Amino acid sequence: MSNPKITNPNYITEQTSLPLEIQEKTCVSKKANYAPTFIPYNNQQGISLFDIQDLIPRNHVSRVIDEMIESIEDEVFFSHYKGGGRSSFHPKMMTKVILYGYSKKVYSSRGIENLLSENIPAKWLAAGQEPDHRTINRFRSQQFKNMMDSLFEEMIQLLIEQNYITMENYFLDGTKIEADANKYSFVWKKATKNFEGKLKEKIQETIQHIQEVAESELIQSTIKEVKEEVTPEQLEIIAQELEGKVITLTEAIEAEEDVIVRKEIRSQRSVLKKPLKLIRENFLPRIDKYRQQHEIYGDRNSFSKTDHDATFMRMKDDHMKNGQLKAAYNVQMATENQFILFYSMHQRPTDTRCFIPHLEKLAASSLPMPKTVIADAGYGSEENDLYALGDEKEPRFDFLIPYGMYLKEKSRSYKKNIKHAKNWDYNEKDDHFICPNGRKVEFKKYLNKKNASGYVQSLKVYECEDCSDCPLKALCTKAKGNRQVQWNPIFEEMKAKAKTALECETKSRLYLQRKIDVESVLGHIKGNRSFRRFLLRGLDKVHTEFGIVALAHNLLKVAGIRRLLSREKNESIKTGENDSFSPDIF
Repeated sequence: MSNPKITNPNYITEQTSLPLEIQEKTCVSKKANYAPTFIPYNNQQGISLFDIQDLIPRNHVSRVIDEMIESIEDEVFFSHYKGGGRSSFHPKMMTKVILYGYSKKVYSSRGIENLLSENIPAKWLAAGQEPDHRTINRFRSQQFKNMMDSLFEEMIQLLIEQNYITMENYFLDGTKIEADANKYSFVWKKATKNFEGKLKEKIQETIQHIQEVAESELIQSTIKEVKEEVTPEQLEIIAQELEGKVITLTEAIEAEEDVIVRKEIRSQRSVLKKPLKLIRENFLPRIDKYRQQHEIYGDRNSFSKTDHDATFMRMKDDHMKNGQLKAAYNVQMATENQFILFYSMHQRPTDTRCFIPHLEKLAASSLPMPKTVIADAGYGSEENDLYALGDEKEPRFDFLIPYGMYLKEKSRSYKKNIKHAKNWDYNEKDDHFICPNGRKVEFKKYLNKKNASGYVQSLKVYECEDCSDCPLKALCTKAKGNRQVQWNPIFEEMKAKAKTALECETKSRLYLQRKIDVESVLGHIKGNRSFRRFLLRGLDKVHTEFGIVALAHNLLKVAGIRRLLSREKNESIKTGENDSFSPDIF
């Protein structure tokens, strides 16, 4: 029985022949069949922008700049303008543009000008206006200079109101920033004094020569009035009298016909013309030059010919290790939560003598005084500590400042060194030390010593009773006579208090915070922001320029915190956590 569905009468049971050669089919990849595709692009096609600020992110630094500047009263910006004349660019717009340029590491006026034509946030801040680089530089050098202090103080007050800072902890440090001056434009006070001394000797020699050859009674009487130094007025009188003599001899030469007589008169005139030329072309200009140099020096030892306010200082970036000096300014800056609270510019290279002027300037401002000032050992001195304590019963502020030898005194080698009087025994009742050899080092006298700033220290001088046959003398002192010790009881008491404070756990933790706070800001400005050299010249202008840098840093900090908090808020919403959000966490 067969199944009709599967049984086919035409079914061939015989084996069919297979071809001897099998044709191979090539496998073609499917990807090779596809042509590359791109997103449509045509930069010639017109684009309609309804609002340029839609292209700027929510927490962009340009929005923070706009918000902060607009929240400051107009009087801060308008008070330095005179009425009349052509309409000026709005000072708030110019301020925003310059601050935005500095926040983008664009410090030159031409660079800021390019931002206004190429950068979208800059265009938005300027409302489409494009002041040229001359206008930008003029505003930065003049108007900004006049309003910088009040603008910076208003900005700090805003940060206090928004709880970014509290002005409780005042982390102070200094850094040197190179001036816009040529490397080899130095003028040294010591060299000026040497040149002055040689000039005075030359003037005295010339005066003696004039006294011998001149017959004028006025010259003789003027020379007799000269005591130790010849004044420029006396030199001017002598020069005028010599000029009169030279003119008289010149007229005599022209009137005389005898050649021999004319030759004699001409020789007399040449004798007077030589000292006259020295006075007019050498002595008087050099006296005036050295006088101007002393006015520029002030209490400094050097200045730059390019920027007279810059002082030559030893910088850290000494790649050749040869101690080369550069014209620079010492910037004193304080921070809290890595916000710059206050700053001041100084012409002294050391931080010690900048402490009091910096805090005096802070006290004269509208900002509140801090509760605690934290600084490194570079600020530790008797004068600074007494200033912090104040003249009244209550101190001006608490301070946490180690003295210069604090870390060294903790070392084992210092404690074992017998030459240090701090390692000796002291008899408070009889007021004498006991040296390592067991001999008395008794009080001899009081000594007042004035330092470079004019501060007078009261020292007690102790002297060993006899060091002649002491076997430890070579290890104790290099003096030929008996060993003397100069002891400062006031500063020693200050150092003891500082040591106790630094060994306290709470204050020690606060002092360690100084490195994280202020030194990070200095590294950010000079390292990350690449601001290592001023573009403007003069003390007032560099004060303005660093103020712009400080404002830009604070605004970048605000923008960064807002972005961070916004990101945390979005993440908490996604994870379903409490979405309460408060910016007042700092």
